[in-house]
Amino acid sequence: MRRGTGVIAAAAVLALTATACGGGDGSSESGAKGEIAGTVTYWDTSNDAEKGTYKKIAEDFEKKHPKVDVKYVHVNFGDANQKFKNAAGGNSGAPDVMRTEVAWVADFANLGYLAPLDGTPALDDASDYLKTAAGSTRFKGKTYAVPQVTDTLGLFYNKKMLDDAGVEVPKSFAELKKSAKKIKSKSGKTALYLRGDDPYWFLPYLYGEGGDLVDAGSKKVTVDDGPGADAFSTMKDLVDSGAAETDSSDGQENGLKAFQDGDVAMIIDGPWDIAGAQQGKQFKDDKDNLGVAPVPAGSKQSGSPQGGWNLSVYAGTKNLRTAQEFAKYMSSAPVQKRTTEELSLLPTRESVYEEPSVRENTMVEFFKPAVDKAVQRPWIAEGNSLFEPIRGQMDAVLTGSRSPEGAADKVGDDFRKLLKGYK
Repeated sequence: MRRGTGVIAAAAVLALTATACGGGDGSSESGAKGEIAGTVTYWDTSNDAEKGTYKKIAEDFEKKHPKVDVKYVHVNFGDANQKFKNAAGGNSGAPDVMRTEVAWVADFANLGYLAPLDGTPALDDASDYLKTAAGSTRFKGKTYAVPQVTDTLGLFYNKKMLDDAGVEVPKSFAELKKSAKKIKSKSGKTALYLRGDDPYWFLPYLYGEGGDLVDAGSKKVTVDDGPGADAFSTMKDLVDSGAAETDSSDGQENGLKAFQDGDVAMIIDGPWDIAGAQQGKQFKDDKDNLGVAPVPAGSKQSGSPQGGWNLSVYAGTKNLRTAQEFAKYMSSAPVQKRTTEELSLLPTRESVYEEPSVRENTMVEFFKPAVDKAVQRPWIAEGNSLFEPIRGQMDAVLTGSRSPEGAADKVGDDFRKLLKGYK
């Protein structure tokens, strides 16, 4: 959101008050001789297929540190951002450690809600992190998070359905549109489930046309340049031609289920849904039937956004040292190795990719090069707010109530209202 100096000043006062008064439930600070103790409340925003593993991992920290009580709380991703802001801003009920989406860090840090981690136990081996993953943890010269999971988008495809239709894995959206007719003719099914409800899924189409949301360096809005309209047009054409199906709500659940059940041959998704996809009837008994390829290219290139999850410490925690140690543990090499083995999630540490079990993971084999080439999003305080204007225009374009050109212009206008000083 666009903020005036008065709002920023108020946020700074809140941060100082939070630091002085603390949050949580009155848990005590760690004791002498480096021993850690007390209560750490952890908000986990992982999905349903992941949360069981993360809960067990959090419980294992208690076994390593018997004087620590970890209060694990699973928070729905869609509610987590505002719920944390409400708790931190009201100085009541905020967690000591939170699993934050990469675009949230700059926003929370700008509000004064996160504790800097430079020079703390949480960041004692920062050189091991991938540079791309570490980029999202910094804001105005300070580090406010440690990277836990990195990701990007790829094309999930049903190998048998493509083989039966006699089509190759599409390398571009134009190829996908052509293949869709053969898939429909052979199986009666739709080629692609297109996420029309989440602006993150707009980015491959935008990058594929050579565009971007903004140029943060020159403070210029670029989404309403030509590539923005071309991206909306590509999405609309895929749906109108019958190559793709979509809906404007519950795309995560509906899209994954359609792919699991074989109602669609392909879906653009990320490594967080590998475990979920493999639970579907098309893949449960034949996990090799799940294929992953790069996101199809637009008219210019193939491009996919960098995503992922970080771990941040609340500025008002009453148990700072233990919270730092917990964040360090949850981002440690052994934990990342475990989540790769159990969930096929992508590590943020270079050293973990050298582990044999990680190197042999076929999904990591594809997604690691994809992550290395992923397009960096603008790590600005308003970065997360940029998605909402896109969401409304995606729906308008896909339902036919606005032209692709009109949608791109509207998003650009909304961006300039959000971004102070941007042209």
